[in-house]
Amino acid sequence: MANVIDDSSASKTWNSHFIGGGLTPSIGTDMIDVYDPATGELVGRAAAGNAKDIDDAVAAARECFDKRTWRNKTAHDRAALIWELGERIGKHADEFAEIEVRDNGMPMMFAKGNINSLINGLRYYAGMVTKLHGITADLSGNGREIHSYTSSEPVGVVGAITPWNAPLAVLINKIAPAIAAGCSIVCKPPEQTPQSAIRLGELLAEWKLLPEGLINIVNGFGYDAGQALADHPDVDKVTFTGSTAVGKKLIQASAGNLKRVTLELGGKSPVFIFDDADLEKAVPAAAMAIFANSGQVCFAGSRLYIQRGIFDKVIQGVAKVGESMRLGSGFDPQTQIGPLVSQQQLSRVMSYVESGISEGAELIFGGKQHGDKGYFIQPTVFANHDRKAIRIAEEEIFGPVVTAMPFDGLDELEALANNTEYGLGSGVFTSNVSTAHRAAKLIRAGNVWINCYGILDKAMPFGGFKQSGWGREAGFEGIAPFLETKSVYTML
Repeated sequence: MANVIDDSSASKTWNSHFIGGGLTPSIGTDMIDVYDPATGELVGRAAAGNAKDIDDAVAAARECFDKRTWRNKTAHDRAALIWELGERIGKHADEFAEIEVRDNGMPMMFAKGNINSLINGLRYYAGMVTKLHGITADLSGNGREIHSYTSSEPVGVVGAITPWNAPLAVLINKIAPAIAAGCSIVCKPPEQTPQSAIRLGELLAEWKLLPEGLINIVNGFGYDAGQALADHPDVDKVTFTGSTAVGKKLIQASAGNLKRVTLELGGKSPVFIFDDADLEKAVPAAAMAIFANSGQVCFAGSRLYIQRGIFDKVIQGVAKVGESMRLGSGFDPQTQIGPLVSQQQLSRVMSYVESGISEGAELIFGGKQHGDKGYFIQPTVFANHDRKAIRIAEEEIFGPVVTAMPFDGLDELEALANNTEYGLGSGVFTSNVSTAHRAAKLIRAGNVWINCYGILDKAMPFGGFKQSGWGREAGFEGIAPFLETKSVYTML
């Protein structure tokens, strides 16, 4: 059945979800309006699934899991199919990148990088399938001979709820380890950016590469479809990327059947620039730590601590980088920073700018909307000379807004870095190896970048301390939450 029912030059309407291996008409009758962030124009409408759509998707995932249609394939066959999935998505890389730009507003270069990353993720976890081993153990059996071993088994049906800041990349980052572990999965993409997930569902229905029910995709609103997925008694695990506030609600929802939960949540990440740092590298790196993807990054370096002697020089340098950045449509190859994702997000970020000014921070650059259409805001730099407890220095903004504050040296770093409820990312710029590694030891965060910022690789676990989340993604740590360990004892 065709998913697009209205394909005019102005907009499209999608009326189906991907359930049980095919496109299924939505039971929910509400629609999601999809806007181009660069213009503010309506570009499409997507069916918003409801609890019944989620029921159908979970039933398909449960049937796939319980009948072992995926698990009974050999590890080598499953690995090959996951690898092939990555290859097929790769053949549509340009198409998916264009969809991400239109949906999210990100620059094309950023979108293409995300597509390459998710393909690498599928390849990485395809290789992991054949490396999930248990152990044997010698037991003290009081004179009895006992053979014992452990096995790793999939947790079951997974519910994945994903964010809008890197829509397809994060969706695949959930799917890849889940199916590599042997689970089936139901995905609820973000309502702000549903188009790449819709297209993925269309291609999966066309390819018929994977067993029916292994992957299911239901678009919908968080309060309806997302809540139904989190509450569902036949979902064994929820994996979520998004805000800390929603993450806490998901923990409550998981209590019904004690779902396993993995949470990748918010951050207010500090970046420290010492006076012995190579400023030609540190300044642009610190600027891009907050301005990349318009600051819509969970580990964005939004708290910038500059050693006092170089404070003015560095903050002016960061402001100069922001001032020089070209704002515009992600389709323009000259664009370095795109719009925020929505009018709601623009209003939120602007409210923080107004708060910073009213609470006494010095606005060094930016703080204004850009252009007469779309959801653009200038890269924005504040100075908080007295390190006052103000909102822009403490709360996650999720926009291109950085608060710079002076510090006096390594003795202050631990208290400043950890004076937050978050612990996701952090950066340290120094030419002193001892200072770098001491700082890394003192910072309570899941990621510490030294003389760089934001480098990610599928071989390295990613996640946060404190209220930045539970568990890790990527690396072996990224597949472990989708597995249960079984101990087996045999009397010989």
